[in-house]
Amino acid sequence: MTEQALAAPIDNQQEQERGFSRYQSLLVALLAFVQFTVILDFIIMSPLGAIIMPALNITAAQFGVAVSAYAFSAGISGILAAGFADRFDRKRLLLFFYVGFTLGTALCALAQNYHVLLVGRIVTGLFGGVIGSIVLAIVTDLFPLHLRGRVMGFVQTAFAASQVLGIPVGLFLSNHWSWHVSFGAIVGLAIAAMAAVLILMQPVNGHLRLKQDKNAFAHLIATIGQPRYTLAFMVTTLLATGGFMLMPFGSAFTVHNLGIDIVHLPTIYLVSGFFSIFTGPLVGRASDAFGKFPTFVFGSAVSVVMVLIYTHLGQVTLTTAIVVNVLMFVGIFSRMIPSQALISAIPVASQRGSFSAVSASLQQLSGGLGSVLAAAIIAQNADGSLRHFDRLGYIVVTTSILSLIAMYFVQKSVANQAGKEIV
Repeated sequence: MTEQALAAPIDNQQEQERGFSRYQSLLVALLAFVQFTVILDFIIMSPLGAIIMPALNITAAQFGVAVSAYAFSAGISGILAAGFADRFDRKRLLLFFYVGFTLGTALCALAQNYHVLLVGRIVTGLFGGVIGSIVLAIVTDLFPLHLRGRVMGFVQTAFAASQVLGIPVGLFLSNHWSWHVSFGAIVGLAIAAMAAVLILMQPVNGHLRLKQDKNAFAHLIATIGQPRYTLAFMVTTLLATGGFMLMPFGSAFTVHNLGIDIVHLPTIYLVSGFFSIFTGPLVGRASDAFGKFPTFVFGSAVSVVMVLIYTHLGQVTLTTAIVVNVLMFVGIFSRMIPSQALISAIPVASQRGSFSAVSASLQQLSGGLGSVLAAAIIAQNADGSLRHFDRLGYIVVTTSILSLIAMYFVQKSVANQAGKEIV
């Protein structure tokens, strides 16, 4: 069965020209809503760092451990889930892990000390870390390759929306009441998203008609042992390692090194996210129109330049901080969206769930390693400012260049299958 056969039917000629059926449009919105809550839960830890660290009286190193705990637990659950990810209806699998994610976030909302928060992040990671891979498997099952750039562009606007709506509101709630309220709000949104998925999403079980390995462990080994998956896994690892190194300390660096008052943090995230909402769909369309690899090259070039600028900044104006953040996120989206679309074309239909789960596991484990490594490199002065942030920039640039080289060979494999020179 081909990926086209697994795709939802197109309703009429007009929608064929548009590319999406009505149900597919609804599905994209549902998946984006789910991703919004999961991404917000993860990335809000960074801007809340400047509030959580003094509130719980913890060091930057301890906060780095709390961030990486999510990543490591998500990595472990990804490996465990990979063996049976293709053995169930993907809708049911999504709901199962989403319930666990919601319970973990609720635990964070109730945390009164560092250890309870740490346990909450571990539980949230165990369940939330797998959700992204399930979403990617659903997209791959239901949308052909020539539409996946657009789909991922819209789904990844969840990242931008979490900045425009989630982070500023979360910081407002934290500044005026408590950081616990931010996690409580995410729980409320997750319950609403869960109900929407339960009621509106159709079963996603076309892959169950394909031949499956009888043993879950054998299915996992068969996926990991595929030589043509190795480079795709490498790209995922490199991108995550670099990305996770800067993220946990972004708010502390902005406040203490760039000299931006903490009350202006929501403004930076709001403006950056607003631009990202428009950037995501545009990058998705560009990757489908001009090629996913050329778009990835563009994003890598922008990312390298902006990371070097960002990590070497001294005290700047609010306007400068916003411009740098906006351009850096343009680079991030221009890499993230085409890379996901390209990598989604690698696995065969019967291994999409396990491939996505292993990819998510590698992403989280390498991201956790990146956070721990960053925490070991970073030092904090008495005034709260961070030392050696520039060293993180050099490491991120190195991983970006290596991922670009590896991605060239990934796209070459996809292009050969499609009978093209470049995709």
